[in-house]
Amino acid sequence: MRELKLFCALIVSTFVLVSCKNDSKVEDKAAYFGGEVVNPKNNFVILSKSETVLDTIRLDENNRFLYKVKNVEKGLYTFRLWASEGLEYQMVLLEPNDSLLFRLNTLEFDESLVYTGNGAKKNNYLINLFLDGEAEDKTILGFSQFPPVEFERRLDSIRNHKLNRLKQFNAKYPSSETFMELVKGNINYDYYLSKEVYPFVNYSNSERKNFNALPDDFYDYRKDINYNYCELMDYFPYYSFLKHHFENIALSEHFKNSDDSLFNVKSLNYNLIKLNLIDSLMVNDSIRNSLLVQTAVEFISNSKNTDDYDAVLQSYSSKNTNKSNNLYVTNMVNSLKGLKAGERLPEITIRNYNGNEFSLEKIIKKPTVLFFWSSAYRSHNDSHRKAMELKVKYPEVDFIAINAGASNQVNWKKLLSQYNYSKNDEFIFKEPEIAKHKLAISPINKVMIIDKNGKIINAHTNMFSVKFEEELLGLLNQ
Repeated sequence: MRELKLFCALIVSTFVLVSCKNDSKVEDKAAYFGGEVVNPKNNFVILSKSETVLDTIRLDENNRFLYKVKNVEKGLYTFRLWASEGLEYQMVLLEPNDSLLFRLNTLEFDESLVYTGNGAKKNNYLINLFLDGEAEDKTILGFSQFPPVEFERRLDSIRNHKLNRLKQFNAKYPSSETFMELVKGNINYDYYLSKEVYPFVNYSNSERKNFNALPDDFYDYRKDINYNYCELMDYFPYYSFLKHHFENIALSEHFKNSDDSLFNVKSLNYNLIKLNLIDSLMVNDSIRNSLLVQTAVEFISNSKNTDDYDAVLQSYSSKNTNKSNNLYVTNMVNSLKGLKAGERLPEITIRNYNGNEFSLEKIIKKPTVLFFWSSAYRSHNDSHRKAMELKVKYPEVDFIAINAGASNQVNWKKLLSQYNYSKNDEFIFKEPEIAKHKLAISPINKVMIIDKNGKIINAHTNMFSVKFEEELLGLLNQ
């Protein structure tokens, strides 16, 4: 769940932050928000409301801060700060007259987060709901191996328990309508999400057979889906539900006109259907654009068939209303077309630990795996460990790591020291944004395989794929 939370946050914040007009601003009503950060990795906290960054708030000498939100608009806010695993974030509910303080340790971000003050009970309830959900995810995954009726019975039991617990909490601590709607929405859309992903995580049959085995009323709740749920627009469970919901209904439509039995994320027809469904059902422009760009980028990143890119780009561009997103996807398509197998790497300048500059192509002396990372993504530790394992198995191959997000040499060196990464095989880009565009680095943890002559073998592969070592052996046997 934490990885999913971060993924959703990055998707939304990278391409477009969600907004929903409302009239909940109360004149002359304020809320106070502050806290103490233990083991801070930087000296500031970023507070946002939807698409608006309210402020970058400095920590004092005791690593504390206090901020006044004037004319507070009741609802969810986001606070971000750098923690041990990179940029972390969490949601907080603020309403007029709240005076809320938190304390957290960056070494255990969510698990250590505790609120005190006016507004604490509702926010502690929300963070506990989130933490309980992490354990619950594993339980539901186990339930997902049962037949549909038994799975549904157990899932209903979990939802009813959560709704009863909320009712008891509200009886003891009478809560605002905003809080109640938020928690009920969380519970319901978590429940809906579990049913949407069921055909994909039940391993007994193919997705087509799983769809065919569902009771007729399994998705009856869909008539109650709110595609313009303003109160939940900024809440990651709602966005996660929408993402998987559109995957589900798009695959159902795809199966009606194809002989496929398995879910294939690289299918052009499936992705075009998904884009059409998002466009036809979503009401809020911001989240619709975010879902559209996520679909387009995922397809373009996963598919190696460059002939299909234009069809997806054309469909996407006709539906998207965000100009910067459209430029991003267009540039990505153009860059990937130039990274076909057999082509040479584009001209890019990199820097080593000592600050010396080199052409990326010039440092390639033998078969090479290029992998990219950023401290904002937790997966960088896993990528480095995997690279070390493969390096032992394949000494004939160079493994070169490039921090694609780093622009400051000093901070980058601190990261290498912090994670004990080798200084000899680590580089940064001289011009990160230009390089990320030329190499179409999306997602950030993409991997490239290059032959000894500097020619591209595979411009976007995955070190964790079961077929990755086959690719390496094929390269070495050329």
